[in-house]
Amino acid sequence: MLAEIGYGIIVVAFIVALYSVGAAIYGERTKSPAVVESARRAMLLLWPLISLAAGTLIYLLITNHFEVSFVYEVTSREMPTYLKITAWWGGQAGSLVFWSWLMSAFASLVTLRKWERDREFLPWVIVVTALTTAFFLGLVVFYENPFARYWQTAGGQIVTSMFAPAATATVYFPSDGNGLNPLLRHPGMIIHPPMLYLGFVSFVIPYAFAIAALITGRTDDRWIRITRRWTLIAWLFLSFGLVLGSRWAYDVLGWGGFWGWDPVEIAALMPWLTGTAFLHSVMIQEKRGLLKQWNMILIILTYSLVIFGTFLTRTGVLSSVHAFAQSSIGPVFFVFIGFTFITSIALLIYRWPDLRGETEMKSLLSREALFLLNNLLFMSVLVICFWGVVFPIISQIFTGQTVTVGPPFYDRATAPLFAALMFLMGIAPLSTWKRSTVGTIGRVLWKSALAALVITVILFFTYTHNIIALVGFYLIALVLLVTLYEFWRAAWARSKATKENVVAALWNLFGRDRRRYGGYVIHISMMLMAIGILGINAFQIQTQGTLALNNSLTLGNYSIKYESIAQFTAADNRQVTRAVVNVYDKNGNYLGQLYPRIDYYPDAQQNMTIPGERPTLQDDLYVLLVDWQPASANGATFKIFVNPLVNWLWIGSLIFFVGIIIAAWPDRDPEYASARSRARHAEQPSAAD
Repeated sequence: MLAEIGYGIIVVAFIVALYSVGAAIYGERTKSPAVVESARRAMLLLWPLISLAAGTLIYLLITNHFEVSFVYEVTSREMPTYLKITAWWGGQAGSLVFWSWLMSAFASLVTLRKWERDREFLPWVIVVTALTTAFFLGLVVFYENPFARYWQTAGGQIVTSMFAPAATATVYFPSDGNGLNPLLRHPGMIIHPPMLYLGFVSFVIPYAFAIAALITGRTDDRWIRITRRWTLIAWLFLSFGLVLGSRWAYDVLGWGGFWGWDPVEIAALMPWLTGTAFLHSVMIQEKRGLLKQWNMILIILTYSLVIFGTFLTRTGVLSSVHAFAQSSIGPVFFVFIGFTFITSIALLIYRWPDLRGETEMKSLLSREALFLLNNLLFMSVLVICFWGVVFPIISQIFTGQTVTVGPPFYDRATAPLFAALMFLMGIAPLSTWKRSTVGTIGRVLWKSALAALVITVILFFTYTHNIIALVGFYLIALVLLVTLYEFWRAAWARSKATKENVVAALWNLFGRDRRRYGGYVIHISMMLMAIGILGINAFQIQTQGTLALNNSLTLGNYSIKYESIAQFTAADNRQVTRAVVNVYDKNGNYLGQLYPRIDYYPDAQQNMTIPGERPTLQDDLYVLLVDWQPASANGATFKIFVNPLVNWLWIGSLIFFVGIIIAAWPDRDPEYASARSRARHAEQPSAAD
């Protein structure tokens, strides 16, 4: 009965979403505020409805209703309750309900805002958000039903259906479920998908306002100002999701790295690239009235890539450890992507003449020109990523063979572009709006450039002769020094003007212009992350060997000694094989113990290899237990990685989130603050420079 209730609520929600779309369009066409208000209230009803359905599904998950096929596929009796709840988004059908639930929540929040000043936007924002919600609900209703049950026919056949396939069929009750994929039981993977979903869903809101602006002919930047914080929140969640996914890969997949250019990783990266470009580009429209057409293109691309990324992970078209199995929803997804993209582009073409810039760029070194170049570099990375993802699909369609695109292709193609982006991060904060010259930038850049060169020379004599790595370290040092110099210069100027101490002056600067200084914090964090990325890519070393008890294996400055191994059953019924290894430095000094292990999950019949790690700011010792052969003198095979500087990636990630929170933190009076900022800082750097 509960399964029928949950499915029935989803059907009702789907109908309500369609009604909201139709009522909003009809109300706007007939100029009937009452009908538009009806559409808005229908939109508000979606979240409670989907919450009821989601609550029903969660109850089925935690109470072991294995007669429901989705529950059987993603849970088992041995799983703890918290994992049974997170299994909601661990499977295909449940994740679509989760997507719909988040979308309805965000749509409800945005429709609850005050609309007096922007009443013409309301019906079209409802149309876009409700239509997107209706699409995902439709997938649940017609294709991926998490409430479908197992039925046993009179002939003993087990079939999956929402309702009895025949009058003589009876509900089939399995004694236990398959259990959630062990790879998804890691804490990072529990949080990683919701963060990505939140990022994806949040980007729907600025897209909805952009479409509303195109339909209504509002060619000013009002839609950008309304959705600025939504965009930052979307970027925060999407960034958080990417970092958590990287940490999960580092801790669970057992290959010694955090980013393998997996197609599903790239599917999440692509909207991040366009979203990042959009965050930079909208400032040009706000400050100078330029790039209105380009900003529309960027937000349309971001929305389309959000849906495309969801399509890639849920249709089985890609082979990936992150992707779901083959599904029949691919054609429907493809049609929806095509419909929304073509409609959006048609609207943009219709309004194209009205979106011309209000002024012109007058200098190739002005801030707006450098931001535009920044955008073009992001788009170049996007083109490389998109081609790498779709090429295997195109190859399969036209040749019948799948040709994979591996990490070397991406590394070689994107490395120069990321280097150019880093260089722009170093000089853009020093440029001014409207006009800059080589001389004006050079006068404030030379000290930082010289100091970065000195640091690079020191690294050449003390750390590495790798030219590519030295170029990377130079760019990182340049950006860090320029950003710190900008902090110092602004704080010192305020201190002299107000007689505050430098620390108080800097604090007040953050409060006065959070967007600008939050952006500077983001720049610092990204350079710290770049240190970790450069370190592991340029200097990682590894070895593998089989050791008898009390024997040692050496790599770099470390030596590990195989001490013991044990097998036991954990509380959640995992069968654990855990080794104990002692770690020594190159001088024989004892540094501690690591415990690499192999976890076997009987319910899923799958192993997980968990590394033993010794993290420091200098490097990370990463030890894997690859195999154990008790019949061969207790021999155990270990694989060891030394990953230099990689922990700066995780440190930078934490600072990154602080920077976004600072930039997105609301002002006491946003309208007043925005007007004041425009009047006072027309020539100053801004947040996500």
